[in-house]
Parts: sequence; structure tokens; C-alpha cells
Amino acid sequence: MQMNDSQRIPASREQVWVALNDPAVLKQCIPGCQSLDVTAPNEMTATVVFKVGPVKATFSGKVTLSDLDPPNAYRISGEGSGGVAGFAKGGAVVRLESESAEVTVLHYEVDAQIGGKLAQLGARLINSTATKLAGEFFKSFADVVSAKAEAG
Repeated sequence: MQMNDSQRIPASREQVWVALNDPAVLKQCIPGCQSLDVTAPNEMTATVVFKVGPVKATFSGKVTLSDLDPPNAYRISGEGSGGVAGFAKGGAVVRLESESAEVTVLHYEVDAQIGGKLAQLGARLINSTATKLAGEFFKSFADVVSAKAEAG
């Protein structure tokens, strides 16, 4: 499953880049995130709870930042296991474009794969849930970063 979109953020590209690399900001913005801990440079472990249709699962896994091109782009990848619910893995290529000194457009291309019990729920339900979760993350991220930009 793949999706792409963009989010306009009223903050400089440098401010957006710093936030994209801040585990506290990421944890705050990832829907259902219970924990996000740095384990090595560009690596984190995460625990996320989310619901797809009738299946609610807690996923534990690893998040990796790669293809770093500060302050322009990177790839964030993750994979996790949800026990009997199955597994999820995927990532997003994130690219920042300065619209002006104070406005950044964040472009993202997401790809995801799931397996196990979750995969049996049907592609439409899974696609709509994934689209909703990605949209929630990037909207929340834009809100947090623009609030920080206004404050500081």
C-alpha cells in the first residue's frame, strides 16, 4: 500500500528538520504511541497501540532513520510485531521544501505492508486506516512544529 501527500508548516525548514529528528516530538505525533526511545544514532524502539476495524493490537518494534540529507530529506522506516494480530512494516520518504523563510512544505511518500490477522481485514479497511493514521501524524506534526516556531 502506498500513499503520498504534503503538509504546509508555518516554520523554517531548519525548525522542521530539528523536529523530525526529535524523539519527543515524534512520540507526541505518532497516533497511539506509548513509548519511543533512542537506542542508537538514527535508531529508536517504539511501542504503538492502534485499532484497525475490530482488531486492537500493541506493536513493538524498531524505527530507523536513513538516507539522511539534512535539512532536506530522509527516510523513516519501521517494523513491528503485534503478536497474534500480525506484523506491520513500512516507511516514509520525507522531503522538505522551503516555500518561504517561514513556511516549509513537507512532502511524504508512505509505503506499508502488513501480515497476519490484520491482513485478513481487507484492503479497503486497511488502506483507509493507514491513510487516516498518516494524515493524523503529519497534521499533528505540523501543529506541534508551528506552535514551537511561534513560541521560539
